[in-house]
Amino acid sequence: MLLAVEVGNTNIKFGLFEMGGVAAGTLVHTWRSATNREQTGDDLAASIDGMLALNNVARSSVKRVAVANVVPPLYRALTEMSQRYFGCKPQFLSAARQTLVPVKTRHASELGADLIAGAIGAVAKYGAPIIVVQFGTATTFGAVNADGEYLGTAIAPGVEVSVDALIGKAAKLMSVPLVKPPAAIGVDTPTSLQSGVIYGFVGQVEYLIAQFRRELGTQARAVATGGLADLIAPHTDVFQLRDERLVLDGLYHWAAAAAKTKSKV
Repeated sequence: MLLAVEVGNTNIKFGLFEMGGVAAGTLVHTWRSATNREQTGDDLAASIDGMLALNNVARSSVKRVAVANVVPPLYRALTEMSQRYFGCKPQFLSAARQTLVPVKTRHASELGADLIAGAIGAVAKYGAPIIVVQFGTATTFGAVNADGEYLGTAIAPGVEVSVDALIGKAAKLMSVPLVKPPAAIGVDTPTSLQSGVIYGFVGQVEYLIAQFRRELGTQARAVATGGLADLIAPHTDVFQLRDERLVLDGLYHWAAAAAKTKSKV
């Protein structure tokens, strides 16, 4: 099996994939934990072991580990965890070194592993052109043209980051449930905040996707992914697709392609 690990600034998401036979590519289990920059390899292994045990999966069944990491302090812990507990060197996805989705940005090495993993997953599952919107700590928009090339990105503050910053700076505001209010015109503080957040981010998403489509010169489909996608995506018809596992799937397709290339050498 392949253990795919998506390390974000807020959460770490794990996916366990079958790698061989007719079930190859099947996502067997998925789970997430909070990102802790102080974690050791032992800490990560203990967390993974617990989830494997809960799902009756033997640690020895994991033969490969593929990682999309945007938290540099965790590289060492991830490497130690993979080598010590799974007996393999982890594969760290790099936008500059992968070839499934050619990167045409000015500096490919600056593109986050999560962004290219999402693009790889989107192209593999849905084809190109496509716009990938990831809702996480940041809200990111990735453009893939009809030739399957990654052209570039727009990065905006994420929903929770924006709300936390606003509440932290405004003494009279309070934390409220992030749900769609009855109307855009709020009649009290909670509904006013909900309107600004939900409808505000919907407007941002709709404008940027429309602009991306103009610049791509095509009505590319848009796919929403990420832990916060369900806050915004259901309130607009701009998305043709929603796929929570897109980055994990991208890691699987990249690792599977790398294994095939290695076997031919």
